[in-house]
This record gives sequence, structure tokens and C-alpha cells, in this order.
Amino acid sequence: MHFAAGFFVFLITRIRADFTDDGNEQGVWGVERGVRGYCWLARFAGLSLNPEPGTLNLEPSTPNFFVPLQAEKKSMTEIRNIAIIAHVDHGKTTLVDRILHQVKLFRDNQETGDLILDSNDLERERGITILAKNCSVRYKDTKINIIDTPGHADFGGEVERVLNMADGVLLIVDAFEGPMPQTRFVLEKAILLEKKPILVINKVDKPNCDPELVQEKVFDLMFSLNATEDQLNFPTVYGSAKGGWMSDDWKNPTTDILYLLDVILEHIPPSLRAEGNPQMQITSLDYSSYVGRIAVGKLTRGTLEQNQPVSLVKRDGSIQKSRIKELYVFEGLGKERIKTPIHAGEICAVLGVEDFEIGDTIADFENPEAIKAIAIDEPTMSMLFTINTSPFYGKDGKFVTSRHLRDRLFHETEKNLALRVEESGSPDAYIVYGRGILHLSILIETMRREGYELQVGQPQVIIKEVEGKKHEPIEYLTVHVPGEFSGKVIELVSQRKGELVNMEHKNERTILEFEIPSRGLIGLRNNMLTLTEGEAVMAHRLKGYEPFKGEFGVKRNGALIAMETGQAIAYSIDKLQDRGKFFVEPGEDIYAGQVVGENTRQDDLMVNLIKTKKLTNVRASGSDDKASITPATKFSMEEALEYIREDEYVEFTPKHIRMRKVILDEHERKRQKKSS
Repeated sequence: MHFAAGFFVFLITRIRADFTDDGNEQGVWGVERGVRGYCWLARFAGLSLNPEPGTLNLEPSTPNFFVPLQAEKKSMTEIRNIAIIAHVDHGKTTLVDRILHQVKLFRDNQETGDLILDSNDLERERGITILAKNCSVRYKDTKINIIDTPGHADFGGEVERVLNMADGVLLIVDAFEGPMPQTRFVLEKAILLEKKPILVINKVDKPNCDPELVQEKVFDLMFSLNATEDQLNFPTVYGSAKGGWMSDDWKNPTTDILYLLDVILEHIPPSLRAEGNPQMQITSLDYSSYVGRIAVGKLTRGTLEQNQPVSLVKRDGSIQKSRIKELYVFEGLGKERIKTPIHAGEICAVLGVEDFEIGDTIADFENPEAIKAIAIDEPTMSMLFTINTSPFYGKDGKFVTSRHLRDRLFHETEKNLALRVEESGSPDAYIVYGRGILHLSILIETMRREGYELQVGQPQVIIKEVEGKKHEPIEYLTVHVPGEFSGKVIELVSQRKGELVNMEHKNERTILEFEIPSRGLIGLRNNMLTLTEGEAVMAHRLKGYEPFKGEFGVKRNGALIAMETGQAIAYSIDKLQDRGKFFVEPGEDIYAGQVVGENTRQDDLMVNLIKTKKLTNVRASGSDDKASITPATKFSMEEALEYIREDEYVEFTPKHIRMRKVILDEHERKRQKKSS
């Protein structure tokens, strides 16, 4: 009896699997005719079998095993594609967490942690989103594709490329801080692309917040960005992503975020199912060590299916013929392989197309038509990347040659749209262009963790010639500080050619808005935090290019440079402490030409840190006191890049961050200085 029941269930499982692979309605009727032939087995198992067209019921002990087959046609489901945009730390990724939990994507007892989409180690360590990511949820028979985006201006390229996939945007704004520089940046991009916004005022449970004033400010901001009447008629949702609730009134908290999901279904238009020849712009790429590169994008017209021949239209207009091997759609946090055709409006992943780049179009095999290329803002900063030439090269990393460095940098440009790499005059050095120090430092940190050793020069802003005059990038800088520090901050920014454009008091804090050259931001954060006792909160975004504002009057103090290679000795550091502050601890390995500290004066000073105390039998009071050494100053990656001068490099290895002179030999440095 048990054997018969088990055999019957096995057969039904195989039939169901065959139907899933087949996917046509004739297969359904063939399945059901076959099922009627196995009814005698069911009677042995004590089951009642009532096969009707489209349904199979097993009674009494087995639940519905063969669900209505029409319900499995996922392609008929309505689709909403939304991007979540905001200033940094306004709660985008936390809100995505709440949506995933609300639709029961996880078991009740499943440990998921916080910030589920921030899966990258660097993102979790720094508490920021670096890469845009896709996931999907199902709510009220509608599939909602969600795109989480970064909040830092340095990663604006990620926002620009993924907004093309969205039908509408959720604009998250902090109920206390209100619209910030990056809020304006991402909102401007969404309005230019004619996306319908939904305003989510988050963190309304913060003390002293004013959600209604924030809503007015967002309206004014959108009006100033020339939003259409439909965009200005945006719905507003109030709530707390961390508290897990959303409502139409911030004074009436609810117990879930269903109200937000209902607003999405009501106001975000469904993806259009445009008929015709297929068109899909590649806006992102994924990589698997097993299958290789995978193209991700939104199918804007027609259908795609497995084994379909297609054309790849490159940015330069050239066309390559190819074939789709596999198709995937986003389900939950992962991708699901699909064998049925994908219709326009769906975000999908395509495997099998070779040699593609972000911005290329997958089009019809016979009549290929390209989609307009993604417009990306120009980079504003450059750095020189070169191989590690220090005496300690090769001790920590496994990739140390110029070939390794070149391959890795050009590989990064394939998926990082805002990054550009150029060959320099030297075969060992490359000029890398990016959006800012944070943007480039994330690349360096990733390479460090992969086992690369490299050296990086001082960040340089990109100067343009306009009508024969030098123009430099200017940024909007916003600083939040306690009121008593506002005078010091204004003085500090003014020394770097910054101009105060607005000043606003909010409770005990002051909001200062400046226009400052991009080069003025290099090294500013450290000094700002020191001046304000760690209280300042800075944010900036690019305004545009304006005439060069002249040289800065402020300069860094000179460096303390190691005279010899060896191990730093506590005795030497103790005796030299009046010369400045040190960056190395006793016992640390150093080499000649390494920057080991900062001088108290403007010029560089050579110091010998490997000198030991001479042994003697003579004892004298006061000469044998134990050394009392001030702890060494340690730099983060961004701090080191902001600190160095033009004639210095930062050396990055998997285990160390060191600063050094470009020319290690003291005599060679003096000779070059004289000749220049």
C-alpha cells in the first residue's frame, strides 16, 4: 500500500516536471489523460482522484499537489520596476529589508541580519551601499522589481545607469535632515528621465523632526528642477523603516509597511508590454566563475527566449551576432532560470552573449536597433596608479607586476561606468579617473583584498580649458555642525577658496552651505573633524566647471623621512618626539625614503629611527628613565590619499598602508629639486 502511494506521487512529480519543461497547453491535456491511466494506483493508496481539466486533487490526506496550471503563467503577472534613491544614510537599504520581511520572503525563524542587500564585505564594514543591486517581491499578484542604489555622490554612476530600468522611484528623505546634496543629485536624474516619484519621509520617530516642513522643501526642490505637473503631484508616505511601519500620517503609526506597497501599486505605472523586435539595454553585469559574464537589463520591447539568435549593437554602432544560451529573472534575492519567453517590461539576466559592455543593446537578429547610450557625468578626479617599487615589494601580495595591474584596472572599467583608465608615459603607471577619493579608494581596497600591491599618487582634479582659460570643478558643500563651531568651519573653508552661500539654524545645530573647488575638499575632512571635535557631518555634490580660483594659502607641514632601512627603535622615537608626530610604532619595519611622521615646520626633515642606545657601565640619574612615547597616528586609506603631497606616494599592500617619497634616495631628490 505504502509502496503504491509512493510510486504514484513519484509519477505525478515526474509529470509535473515534464510539464514545467514543456510549457504548452497541449502538454497539460496529455498530462491529465496520463493521470487518468494511473487511477488504479491511487485506489491502492486509499486516495480519491478527481481529475478535471487543469486541476488534480488528492484527498483526503494529501494537500493540493497539482495547482491550477493557469496560475503558473508568471509572464502574465503585472510588473512594477522601482528604484530606491536617497542621500547617504537616509534608510534605503533598511527599507528594502522591511519590504522583504513584509512579503514573507523568509521563514519566521530565519536569521537574516540587517542590511540584507549590503552583501559585500566592504559595504558591511563601512555601513554604506557601494553597488546597485536587484531583488524582487510579489504582492497582490504583482511582481515588484526593486533596485537599491548607493547614496554617496562618488557612486553616482551606479545610480545613473540603473535608473533606466525603473518605471518609478521611491525618494527617501530623513524627517530631520530634509533634502541633502545627494537628494538633489538623484532626484534631478530621475526627473530628467521622466520617472514618477513617491516621497517616503523616513525616521519620523526622531526627536525634533518636522516631516511636514520636509515635504514642503522636497516640493520646492522638485519645482526648482522643472518637474512636470504629474511629477509634482507626488504621493507622500510617512514612517520609520527601522520601526517597521509606514502610514499616510506621521502622527498615526501602523504595525507594518503594507500602506507603502499599496501606494506603489496605485501610483507606479505597470511596465509597458511593447510589441515588436526585441530591445534590451545592458545596464549592469554579473559574473559567475562557472558560467562567466552575465548581462543584466530591462527588456523594453518584444520578447526574448532561450536559444534565440540576437544581435549585439555596440556603443560605436558595430553589430555582433550571438545567441542566448540561458535566461534568468529576479525572484526574491536570487535569480531563477526560465525557459518560457520573457516579455517586455521585465528585468532579466542574459547568458551567452559575448564581448558586451554596459550601454550596449541586445536587439533583433535580422533588424537590430540600438537604444540611446546611457549618459554618465564626467569624472572629476584622477590618480596615478603604479606598481610597488619599495624595498618591501612582494612580501605581502601575490599580484605585483605591471601586467597584473593593467589587466585588473581595465577589467574594472567593464562594470564601473564612472571609471576611466588611460596609459601614461611609463609602461608601469596608469592614470585612473573617478568621481572622488571615496570612489577610487573603494577600488584600491578591493584590489588590496584580492592580493594586489600598488602605489598611488596624490589625487588631482581635472582642469579644463574653456576659451583659453583654466576651469576647475566646483562643488556644493553642506556641513552640519553645532552652533559654537560654525565660525571655525567658515574660516577653514574660506582658506580653501570656499564661499558661504547659505546658513540655517536648526535647534542646536547649524547648516552651512558653501561653493568650493573640488581640490579644496582634498584633506578637508580630517581638519574639519579636528576643529569640530568630531561633530561635523559633511556632504558634497558637483555643481559644474568654473574659472580657476587661484592657489590656496594653506599648506601641510613638512614630512619626517626615514634615513635608513631597518626596524624603528623606541629609544630613537622618544628622542625625536619634539621634532613632530610619528606615524610608526616601535618595532615596525621601515625603509629609507619612507614618510614616518610630520614635521613641526614646513620643510622636510631626515630622521634616523633605527639608532639604538649605546651600552655603557656608567649609570647616571635621569639618563635611564623609561621612554614615554605618544601613540603613533594611523591613517585610513582615504586619509592617507588626502594627506600626501605631489612628490609622495601611498603604498598599498594586503597588510600595510605606508607613505613614501616618489624618489627614495635623498641625494637624488635634492639633485632633482635643483634641476627643476
